[in-house]
Amino acid sequence: MAEQLAGLADDRALLGRTSTAERVSDILRSRIAEGFFPPGTRLSEDSIGGALGVSRNTLREAFRLLTHERLLVHELNRGVFVRVLTVEDVEDIYRTRALVECAVVRGLGEPPYALDGLAEAVAEGRRAAREGDWKVLGTANIHFHRELVALAGSDRTDELMRSVFAELRLAFHVVDDPRALHEPYLARNRQILQALEAGDRAEAEKLLAVYLADSLGRVVEVYRRRVGEDGAP
Repeated sequence: MAEQLAGLADDRALLGRTSTAERVSDILRSRIAEGFFPPGTRLSEDSIGGALGVSRNTLREAFRLLTHERLLVHELNRGVFVRVLTVEDVEDIYRTRALVECAVVRGLGEPPYALDGLAEAVAEGRRAAREGDWKVLGTANIHFHRELVALAGSDRTDELMRSVFAELRLAFHVVDDPRALHEPYLARNRQILQALEAGDRAEAEKLLAVYLADSLGRVVEVYRRRVGEDGAP
Protein backbone atom coordinates (compact mmCIF):
# COMPACT_ATOMS: atom_id res chain seq x y z
CA MET A 1 0.00 0.00 0.00
CA ALA A 2 2.90 2.39 0.74
CA GLU A 3 4.08 2.19 -2.88
CA GLN A 4 0.60 2.86 -4.23
CA LEU A 5 0.17 5.86 -1.92
CA ALA A 6 3.55 7.28 -2.95
CA GLY A 7 2.46 7.13 -6.57
CA LEU A 8 -0.89 8.63 -5.69
CA ALA A 9 0.82 11.56 -3.99
CA ASP A 10 2.43 12.36 -7.35
CA ASP A 11 -1.08 13.02 -8.69
CA ARG A 12 -1.71 15.72 -6.11
CA ALA A 13 -0.43 18.39 -8.51
CA LEU A 14 -3.22 17.47 -10.94
CA LEU A 15 -5.83 18.78 -8.55
CA GLY A 16 -4.66 22.39 -8.47
CA ARG A 17 -6.74 25.03 -6.72
CA THR A 18 -10.03 23.95 -8.23
CA SER A 19 -9.99 20.37 -7.01
CA THR A 20 -13.37 18.70 -6.98
CA ALA A 21 -14.74 15.27 -6.13
CA GLU A 22 -15.05 14.63 -9.88
CA ARG A 23 -11.36 15.27 -10.43
CA VAL A 24 -10.44 13.12 -7.45
CA SER A 25 -12.62 10.34 -8.85
CA ASP A 26 -10.89 10.71 -12.23
CA ILE A 27 -7.52 10.13 -10.55
CA LEU A 28 -8.73 7.16 -8.52
CA ARG A 29 -10.49 5.66 -11.55
CA SER A 30 -7.25 5.81 -13.51
CA ARG A 31 -5.27 4.31 -10.65
CA ILE A 32 -7.78 1.48 -10.28
CA ALA A 33 -7.68 0.84 -14.03
CA GLU A 34 -3.87 0.73 -13.93
CA GLY A 35 -3.92 -1.84 -11.13
CA PHE A 36 -2.47 0.35 -8.36
CA PHE A 37 -5.50 -0.65 -6.28
CA PRO A 38 -6.36 -4.25 -7.25
CA PRO A 39 -9.81 -5.78 -6.77
CA GLY A 40 -10.53 -6.41 -3.10
CA THR A 41 -8.26 -3.60 -1.85
CA ARG A 42 -9.61 -1.57 1.07
CA LEU A 43 -9.26 2.17 0.39
CA SER A 44 -8.22 4.17 3.45
CA GLU A 45 -9.79 7.61 3.70
CA ASP A 46 -6.97 8.94 5.85
CA SER A 47 -4.14 7.61 3.68
CA ILE A 48 -5.62 8.54 0.31
CA GLY A 49 -6.94 11.88 1.51
CA GLY A 50 -3.52 12.70 2.91
CA ALA A 51 -1.74 11.63 -0.28
CA LEU A 52 -3.98 13.81 -2.43
CA GLY A 53 -4.38 16.62 0.08
CA VAL A 54 -8.17 16.64 -0.04
CA SER A 55 -10.80 16.76 2.66
CA ARG A 56 -12.60 13.71 3.97
CA ASN A 57 -15.90 15.01 2.55
CA THR A 58 -14.40 15.47 -0.92
CA LEU A 59 -12.91 12.00 -0.85
CA ARG A 60 -16.17 10.45 0.33
CA GLU A 61 -18.00 12.12 -2.56
CA ALA A 62 -15.40 10.72 -4.97
CA PHE A 63 -15.91 7.27 -3.44
CA ARG A 64 -19.65 7.70 -3.89
CA LEU A 65 -19.22 8.54 -7.58
CA LEU A 66 -17.01 5.50 -8.17
CA THR A 67 -19.42 3.28 -6.25
CA HIS A 68 -22.15 4.49 -8.61
CA GLU A 69 -19.87 3.44 -11.49
CA ARG A 70 -19.58 -0.02 -9.91
CA LEU A 71 -15.83 0.29 -9.38
CA LEU A 72 -16.05 0.48 -5.58
CA VAL A 73 -18.30 -1.13 -3.01
CA HIS A 74 -19.11 0.11 0.49
CA GLU A 75 -19.32 -2.59 3.14
CA LEU A 76 -21.07 -1.63 6.37
CA ASN A 77 -18.65 -1.28 9.30
CA ARG A 78 -15.74 -2.36 7.10
CA GLY A 79 -15.12 0.48 4.68
CA VAL A 80 -14.78 1.02 0.93
CA PHE A 81 -13.22 -1.62 -1.29
CA VAL A 82 -12.29 -1.96 -4.95
CA ARG A 83 -14.99 -4.19 -6.35
CA VAL A 84 -14.38 -7.85 -7.18
CA LEU A 85 -16.46 -8.78 -10.20
CA THR A 86 -18.47 -11.97 -10.56
CA VAL A 87 -18.62 -14.05 -13.72
CA GLU A 88 -22.12 -12.65 -14.24
CA ASP A 89 -20.66 -9.13 -14.12
CA VAL A 90 -18.10 -10.03 -16.77
CA GLU A 91 -20.78 -11.49 -19.03
CA ASP A 92 -22.91 -8.36 -18.64
CA ILE A 93 -19.95 -6.12 -19.47
CA TYR A 94 -19.40 -8.02 -22.71
CA ARG A 95 -23.10 -7.86 -23.61
CA THR A 96 -22.90 -4.10 -23.24
CA ARG A 97 -19.73 -3.95 -25.30
CA ALA A 98 -21.24 -5.99 -28.11
CA LEU A 99 -24.38 -3.84 -28.18
CA VAL A 100 -22.51 -0.54 -28.24
CA GLU A 101 -19.36 -1.30 -30.21
CA CYS A 102 -21.08 -3.21 -33.00
CA ALA A 103 -23.74 -0.49 -33.25
CA VAL A 104 -21.03 2.15 -33.58
CA VAL A 105 -19.41 0.33 -36.49
CA ARG A 106 -22.77 -0.40 -38.11
CA GLY A 107 -23.78 3.25 -37.84
CA LEU A 108 -20.69 4.75 -39.42
CA GLY A 109 -21.34 6.96 -42.40
CA GLU A 110 -19.57 6.79 -45.71
CA PRO A 111 -15.79 6.31 -45.71
CA PRO A 112 -13.13 7.47 -45.27
CA TYR A 113 -13.21 7.32 -41.47
CA ALA A 114 -11.04 9.15 -38.92
CA LEU A 115 -8.89 6.17 -37.96
CA ASP A 116 -5.74 7.81 -36.59
CA GLY A 117 -6.65 6.89 -33.01
CA LEU A 118 -7.28 3.26 -33.92
CA ALA A 119 -4.02 3.07 -35.86
CA GLU A 120 -2.07 4.51 -32.92
CA ALA A 121 -3.66 1.99 -30.55
CA VAL A 122 -2.59 -0.86 -32.85
CA ALA A 123 0.93 0.58 -33.01
CA GLU A 124 0.96 0.94 -29.21
CA GLY A 125 0.02 -2.71 -28.88
CA ARG A 126 2.71 -3.84 -31.29
CA ARG A 127 5.35 -1.89 -29.38
CA ALA A 128 4.21 -3.44 -26.10
CA ALA A 129 4.31 -6.94 -27.58
CA ARG A 130 7.85 -6.41 -28.92
CA GLU A 131 8.92 -5.30 -25.44
CA GLY A 132 7.09 -8.16 -23.75
CA ASP A 133 5.01 -5.74 -21.67
CA TRP A 134 1.71 -7.59 -21.55
CA LYS A 135 0.07 -5.24 -19.08
CA VAL A 136 0.68 -2.35 -21.48
CA LEU A 137 -0.63 -4.52 -24.31
CA GLY A 138 -3.86 -4.96 -22.35
CA THR A 139 -4.06 -1.18 -21.97
CA ALA A 140 -3.47 -0.77 -25.72
CA ASN A 141 -6.34 -3.16 -26.42
CA ILE A 142 -8.61 -1.07 -24.23
CA HIS A 143 -7.41 2.06 -26.06
CA PHE A 144 -8.28 0.42 -29.39
CA HIS A 145 -11.86 -0.20 -28.33
CA ARG A 146 -12.17 3.22 -26.74
CA GLU A 147 -11.08 4.80 -30.04
CA LEU A 148 -13.52 2.56 -31.89
CA VAL A 149 -16.37 3.86 -29.73
CA ALA A 150 -15.14 7.43 -30.27
CA LEU A 151 -15.88 7.03 -34.00
CA ALA A 152 -19.54 7.57 -33.06
CA GLY A 153 -18.71 11.18 -32.15
CA SER A 154 -20.94 10.96 -29.07
CA ASP A 155 -19.84 12.31 -25.69
CA ARG A 156 -22.61 10.31 -24.01
CA THR A 157 -21.45 7.05 -25.55
CA ASP A 158 -17.85 7.82 -24.64
CA GLU A 159 -18.90 8.48 -21.03
CA LEU A 160 -20.93 5.27 -20.83
CA MET A 161 -18.12 3.13 -22.20
CA ARG A 162 -15.47 4.79 -20.04
CA SER A 163 -17.13 3.17 -17.04
CA VAL A 164 -17.61 -0.14 -18.84
CA PHE A 165 -13.94 -0.31 -19.82
CA ALA A 166 -12.87 0.62 -16.30
CA GLU A 167 -14.97 -2.26 -14.96
CA LEU A 168 -13.43 -4.57 -17.55
CA ARG A 169 -9.99 -3.77 -16.20
CA LEU A 170 -11.09 -5.07 -12.81
CA ALA A 171 -11.53 -8.48 -14.42
CA PHE A 172 -8.18 -8.25 -16.24
CA HIS A 173 -6.35 -7.60 -12.97
CA VAL A 174 -7.20 -11.01 -11.52
CA VAL A 175 -5.90 -12.91 -14.57
CA ASP A 176 -2.48 -14.42 -13.90
CA ASP A 177 -1.34 -14.75 -17.55
CA PRO A 178 -1.94 -11.40 -19.29
CA ARG A 179 0.05 -12.47 -22.36
CA ALA A 180 -2.26 -15.40 -23.07
CA LEU A 181 -5.26 -13.13 -22.49
CA HIS A 182 -4.25 -10.16 -24.64
CA GLU A 183 -1.72 -11.23 -27.30
CA PRO A 184 -4.15 -13.13 -29.59
CA TYR A 185 -6.21 -9.97 -30.11
CA LEU A 186 -3.40 -7.78 -31.37
CA ALA A 187 -3.66 -9.22 -34.89
CA ARG A 188 -7.44 -9.05 -34.73
CA ASN A 189 -7.33 -5.36 -33.87
CA ARG A 190 -5.28 -4.88 -37.01
CA GLN A 191 -7.82 -6.83 -39.09
CA ILE A 192 -10.67 -4.63 -37.88
CA LEU A 193 -8.61 -1.52 -38.65
CA GLN A 194 -7.84 -2.80 -42.15
CA ALA A 195 -11.52 -3.48 -42.84
CA LEU A 196 -12.40 0.09 -41.81
CA GLU A 197 -9.52 1.48 -43.86
CA ALA A 198 -11.05 -0.33 -46.82
CA GLY A 199 -14.44 1.20 -45.99
CA ASP A 200 -16.00 -2.22 -45.33
CA ARG A 201 -18.24 -1.60 -42.32
CA ALA A 202 -20.00 -4.97 -42.63
CA GLU A 203 -16.74 -6.90 -42.50
CA ALA A 204 -15.46 -4.81 -39.60
CA GLU A 205 -18.65 -5.45 -37.64
CA LYS A 206 -18.48 -9.18 -38.35
CA LEU A 207 -14.85 -9.35 -37.19
CA LEU A 208 -15.70 -7.34 -34.09
CA ALA A 209 -18.67 -9.51 -33.11
CA VAL A 210 -16.60 -12.70 -33.35
CA TYR A 211 -13.73 -10.99 -31.53
CA LEU A 212 -15.95 -10.01 -28.59
CA ALA A 213 -17.56 -13.46 -28.37
CA ASP A 214 -14.17 -15.16 -28.34
CA SER A 215 -12.77 -12.67 -25.83
CA LEU A 216 -15.74 -13.23 -23.52
CA GLY A 217 -15.19 -16.98 -23.58
CA ARG A 218 -11.49 -16.62 -22.81
CA VAL A 219 -11.97 -14.07 -20.01
CA VAL A 220 -14.78 -16.05 -18.36
CA GLU A 221 -12.73 -19.25 -18.50
CA VAL A 222 -9.67 -17.79 -16.78
CA TYR A 223 -11.72 -15.56 -14.50
CA ARG A 224 -13.85 -18.42 -13.24
CA ARG A 225 -10.70 -20.40 -12.55
CA ARG A 226 -9.15 -17.59 -10.50
CA VAL A 227 -12.13 -15.98 -8.78
CA GLY A 228 -15.05 -18.39 -8.84
CA GLU A 229 -18.69 -18.06 -9.72
CA ASP A 230 -19.57 -15.82 -6.77
CA GLY A 231 -16.65 -13.42 -7.16
CA ALA A 232 -14.90 -14.66 -4.03
CA PRO A 233 -11.08 -14.71 -4.43
